[in-house]
Amino acid sequence: MDFKALPKIELHCHLDGSVRPKTILDIATKENIEIPTYDLEQLRELLEAPLECKSLVEYLDRFNIPIKIMQSKESLRRITYELLEDAAEENVKYLEIRYAPTLHTEKGLTLEEVIESVLEGIRQGEKDFNIKANLILSCLRHNGANSASTVVEAGRKFLGEGVVAVDLAGAENEGFAKEFVDVIKVAREYGYRVTIHAGETGIGVNVVDAIKLLKAERIGHGVAIKDLKEAYDLVKENNVTLEMCPTSNMQTKAVKNYEEHPLFKFYKDGIRVSFNTDNRTVSATNVTGECESIGKVVNMTYEDYKKIYMDSVDAAFTTEEIKGYLKTLI
Repeated sequence: MDFKALPKIELHCHLDGSVRPKTILDIATKENIEIPTYDLEQLRELLEAPLECKSLVEYLDRFNIPIKIMQSKESLRRITYELLEDAAEENVKYLEIRYAPTLHTEKGLTLEEVIESVLEGIRQGEKDFNIKANLILSCLRHNGANSASTVVEAGRKFLGEGVVAVDLAGAENEGFAKEFVDVIKVAREYGYRVTIHAGETGIGVNVVDAIKLLKAERIGHGVAIKDLKEAYDLVKENNVTLEMCPTSNMQTKAVKNYEEHPLFKFYKDGIRVSFNTDNRTVSATNVTGECESIGKVVNMTYEDYKKIYMDSVDAAFTTEEIKGYLKTLI
């Protein structure tokens, strides 16, 4: 099956993990920012996580360089625009980009400016490439509920203009959801949709909390439900979609290899799943590559792919009109 030629949906893609290495060099030079190397190949090595990371924390270290150069309006606009170009080039027809606005205020940008700049990149990319996109605001768990609240408030005025959802991300500790119940409730009341990183590092109970306490409609990763029946049943009964990222899950030790990745098993058992990159640069992948890696080991048919595509469209945080359009493409 020619996965590249098929239309694709991506619901879980981090902006700061998907920056072109060449762009990092350009911006570092233009804005006079010090980075560890100005050699493109050496830089690529620093940005890409090895297939054998010791942990999620080691994987997350790869974001330090991109974040350093993502501190101006122009850099945020450009990187977003280029991400849409890269996704459109492999036939992604709808993309949800996520990032943590608080990481981009080191040089004086306000949270509103950080959000507006990315939305400008999206709008320009939608004009120039055959792709639709929306924005998810990630709040970093280790920064606490007050920080999350500032992000939710800053993004409020952009709801309906490209901002569609709120997310909790970063290192995953057991029981993290409890601290964020109030802020996520307020976000839902404002009109944010909710997706939560949970069950990425073997803690299935976090998926239970994300659904029960935070009313998550989608879960980022969710691999750990395979080992906790309560979480598995809850995901299935509530039609929660799992945003699955196979290569990233291997790198962070969530699974050993593609053969052991539960994406297809979940799908066959009636759980809604979607194919995602997590981070195009850090994981050196694209959606085509993710489909190929799993498709090879499970003999995925076109009908399987079509069902996963349709489920992904249904799970997208977008309008019924755009969903209708996306469903005509396959």
